[in-house]
Amino acid sequence: MTVQRTLGLVKPDAVAAGSTGAILAMIQAAGLKIVALRMTRIAAVEAEAFYAVHKERGFYGELCAFMSSGPIVAMVLEGPDAIVAWRNLMGPTDSTKAGPDTVRGRYGASVSLNAVHGSDAPETAAVEIPFFFPARELI
Repeated sequence: MTVQRTLGLVKPDAVAAGSTGAILAMIQAAGLKIVALRMTRIAAVEAEAFYAVHKERGFYGELCAFMSSGPIVAMVLEGPDAIVAWRNLMGPTDSTKAGPDTVRGRYGASVSLNAVHGSDAPETAAVEIPFFFPARELI
């Protein structure tokens, strides 16, 4: 197994619902190490830049508006095969199809209000992590 780092976000819906602590506990219980953590708020223009890969998709505008609608918690997770481990813990994008042992199954409500984000590949993580954290802030 390769030790990796990945970006995780607790989205505005889960932060507003007070679920951040429980989500962090699930992450730690799954054996992932949190090497950077910050609560922040991103402007619409920042959300547009972060999700630029989805610019041509129908949900892009709604996603950017949602992600800039309230505080988020950004984190860098580390562990063996961290990208796959975090994506498995998150569960499917559609929270209604996520199992109760996943973050989205417990704290998400729909495809749009799905509580969390995670990098989908090493190349994506390499772009997403520095979007929120300069290298000097990573433990």
